[in-house]
Amino acid sequence: MDIYDKMHRSLGPIGDWKEQAEGYYVFPKLEGELANRMTFKGKEIVCWSINNYLGLANHPEVRKIDEEASRDWGLAYPMGARMMSGNTEQHEILEQQLAEFIGKEKVMLVNFGYQGMASGVAALVDRKDVIVYDSESHACIIDGVWMHPGQSYKFNHNDMESLEKNLQRAVKMTEKSGGGILVISEGVFGMRGDQGKLREIVAMKEKYPFRLLVDDAHGFGTLGETGAGAGEEQGVMDEIDVYFSTFAKSMASIGAFFGGDEVMIDYLRYNMRSQMFAKSLPMPYVVGNIKRLEMLRTMPEFKNKLWENVNALQSQLKEAGFEIGETNSCVTPVYLEGDVPEAMGLVHDLRENHGIFCSIVVYPVIPKGMIILRLIPTASHNQQDIDDTITAFKAVKDKLYSGGYKVAVPAE
Repeated sequence: MDIYDKMHRSLGPIGDWKEQAEGYYVFPKLEGELANRMTFKGKEIVCWSINNYLGLANHPEVRKIDEEASRDWGLAYPMGARMMSGNTEQHEILEQQLAEFIGKEKVMLVNFGYQGMASGVAALVDRKDVIVYDSESHACIIDGVWMHPGQSYKFNHNDMESLEKNLQRAVKMTEKSGGGILVISEGVFGMRGDQGKLREIVAMKEKYPFRLLVDDAHGFGTLGETGAGAGEEQGVMDEIDVYFSTFAKSMASIGAFFGGDEVMIDYLRYNMRSQMFAKSLPMPYVVGNIKRLEMLRTMPEFKNKLWENVNALQSQLKEAGFEIGETNSCVTPVYLEGDVPEAMGLVHDLRENHGIFCSIVVYPVIPKGMIILRLIPTASHNQQDIDDTITAFKAVKDKLYSGGYKVAVPAE
């Protein structure tokens, strides 16, 4: 059998909707400056689908430094892997400043968030070690677990009783193998918006021997007094052994980093294959991220405005009768009931008739019969955006539950 045969039979549970969905529901093209209002299919829309949390993407100072760095260095510099020929003073400056900001001994830059997490997990553990991870971990964590040649156990989402049971299993396994235990959670879970129970997980260290890895992609820059993330927010930053975040959200850039004790970071530097054998992060991103970090640290008005918008959006959604779950972060999910065609009809209505663009989450990402409209508020949004969105959501919710979207999926 040709391996292509399965592709002709099915493009997968999402890909099978390609004819109806591509270019509109998936792979849409948002145009214009990255902002609260953008253009989609020639129409202005309120955009709730980009992770530009602090609104830095088009800040004049950010645009200026990006332009200057691109002109001065180009995208090619430095050439080669960092270990061999791609290290620079600027890379080390950014690492030092990040380490100081999050309160860790040392930081290591990596090129991408997804790739960085997956390969970081694979580097940290060997066949004797056991991974214990939250069931709703991001796909990059799951891929890292899949690459692990040893045992792994999944605990129910944010369920400390389930975590403890799996830690007990892990202890028994490592007593035989002679390995260690790595627990993985997230600072903020990107679908539900709830923070990982880091304080409770850390408390388990009194009973069980493990190291804690936290993916804080959505918490870095948005949570904590200084913006250092969910660990700072919950008062347990010192107890996070391996801290990870990406620049793709609050920093509106490219790249990511690991932070922790010097020995752990040095181990990653010399053993993390995706960085050892990959080109170094290009200089414009490094220089641009130094500037972004400076603004994140010294200009709290961005985070303050973000939370003003988050609190307004979430409180108005609740007042209007919408279910937003247990989010205690910026991520704002709106839970509805319906099938995939209804979800597509609802989103089409939102975009075409109400000028609202937000991400839609359906089966197989979540169970059948459920729809999540996922909103990402930023410092760039304003009260008018929120008011327009609440009005639109009320209208489409009424239409959904009265059967108004039980028709053919609108095609584009």
